[in-house]
This record gives sequence, structure tokens and C-alpha cells, in this order.
Amino acid sequence: MRRTVSTVLLFGLLAALMLMSGCTVYDVAVEERDLGDWTDDKNIAFAIEKGFLNDDLVKYMDFDASSYQGHVYIVGEYESRAQIDRAVSIARKTKGVREVTTYLLPKKANDYCGTTDNLELYTKVKQKLVTDTDVWSTNIDIKTVQCNVVLLGIVGSAAERDRAVAHAKSVEGSRGVKSFLRVK
Repeated sequence: MRRTVSTVLLFGLLAALMLMSGCTVYDVAVEERDLGDWTDDKNIAFAIEKGFLNDDLVKYMDFDASSYQGHVYIVGEYESRAQIDRAVSIARKTKGVREVTTYLLPKKANDYCGTTDNLELYTKVKQKLVTDTDVWSTNIDIKTVQCNVVLLGIVGSAAERDRAVAHAKSVEGSRGVKSFLRVK
């Protein structure tokens, strides 16, 4: 009886933590990382984003951080080299970060690709991934910067990675595709 109550409490606590972090049971069930790694990565990305938000030089809306088994990816646009250096410094100082990779483009004053274009591009790529039954779309994060598609995550096979990249490349309006997808 005591063991049953402990198990129920543990599962209840786990469910509460997942709900507070915006996680669903489905996300964890199809994830290539185990629950501990997934949670650590979410905490790392959150801490870095919080660091960006609290920094005067790094513009929070221009940089996005994602973490996969302690490997952090910073994606976005910059105005100065100092912004890049600060963003990378914030990430490297975060507990649990093992490596930092950037995909950062200089801001363009008269670029025809704006927020609406990036959102539309994101939606089109996401739709292709979701409708492909051979791809676990929840394992793939999509970022769009200046109409370039950036794919992040950990997938189950090279074939799944290749299908995701092919889908992203097939979307009209994409200037390019950069894949940081890793195979488990």
C-alpha cells in the first residue's frame, strides 16, 4: 500500500511539472531523449532565454536558444559582433551546457522577408512534417530567420532526418535550409 501511494504521488508530481513547463505526455512519449535529458534541456534553454531577456545588449526577440543533451543552438539575427559574443557567453555560463553552436545572420535593413513571411514559412514546413507519417514532427524544432529554415532536434534515423530536410527544401519561399538534426 505504501509503495502504491508513493508511486501515485511520484506520477502526480511528474505530471504537474510537465504541465507547468508546457509539456504534454505525448511530447515525452515520442521524444528521442529520456525524460531526464529532456527536462535538463528545457531548463538549460529556459535559463539561457532568461539571461537574454535580462541582458541590455542581447535583444531577446532576436535570439532563440534550444538545447539537446547539453548542446545549445542559438539561432537569430544580430546587429553587432558584441551581441553574438554576449549571447554565446550567456549560453556557455549556463549550468549543463557542453557545447554552443550558432546560426546567426546579420540584420538587413531592406530585407523583404519579415515576421509574417517567416511565420508562413514555419507553418508550411511544420504542416509537411506533421502530415508525413514517417517523421516524428514533435522531435523537430523549426526556426526561421530571414526566410531561411533551421531544423533542430534529435530524430530516430538518418532516413527521418533526410525526409525532414527534403520537406523543408521543398517549401516555396525558403531561401535555404540548415539542418542541425542529430540521429539518436
